[in-house]
Amino acid sequence: MSATNVLATAARVLAQLRHDRRTLALVLVVPPALLTLLRYVFDASPATFARIGPPLVGFFPLIVMFLITSIAMLRERTTGTLERLMSLPLAKLDLLLGYGLAFALLAALQVAVTSTVAFWWLGVHTSGSVLAVAALAVANAVLGMSLGLFLSAFASTEFQAVQFMPAVLFPQVLLCGLLAPREHMPHALRIASDALPVTYAYDALTRVTGGSTGARLWLDIAVTLGAILLALMLGAATLRRRTP
Repeated sequence: MSATNVLATAARVLAQLRHDRRTLALVLVVPPALLTLLRYVFDASPATFARIGPPLVGFFPLIVMFLITSIAMLRERTTGTLERLMSLPLAKLDLLLGYGLAFALLAALQVAVTSTVAFWWLGVHTSGSVLAVAALAVANAVLGMSLGLFLSAFASTEFQAVQFMPAVLFPQVLLCGLLAPREHMPHALRIASDALPVTYAYDALTRVTGGSTGARLWLDIAVTLGAILLALMLGAATLRRRTP
């Protein structure tokens, strides 16, 4: 791994994103806008928004970054950019870490905007530290990014890349406990949710927003970070020197 190659890759990706106004709008405007919409959807039921609002600060970045990175990496593959990059003395890990660094910085900016709107404008309350919630939100965004990078290898068109959201990401959102407590689910669904990384990402968010700490929180964080690392390693394994 070369730090120079990682930073150069990150700089190239950020330069591309800087000129893509639609993507920037999707990253920076859509999450706080959706959170604001939900605030007024549940205007007559503030207790519901108080329960789901804090975790959604970290969930929207995960979903948006999954979508953006899966499409961005697919474009690199289909346009021949990836093949040209892989012909250079550039390790696969350098490329993925460069992408990861660029999108992590973008995710941090996204979380800063979303957190500002949520906690200081919409009045979202958290018993834990706002900075801890923001840090977990960035980790969730990086999790979405790493899953998007990995799954882009199995798509040949942008439409197919988008299809991974309802096929892979949405079931995890449904089973993580956001819509209904996991202990109220059938036993088979609880077992399935235990094997999904988004479950642990959501659980960490709910524990921090509820002011809870302890060994289970650190387990959730460790599993989330492990899932990020595993997805990046699998993504590196799918990169080929020559595109078919």
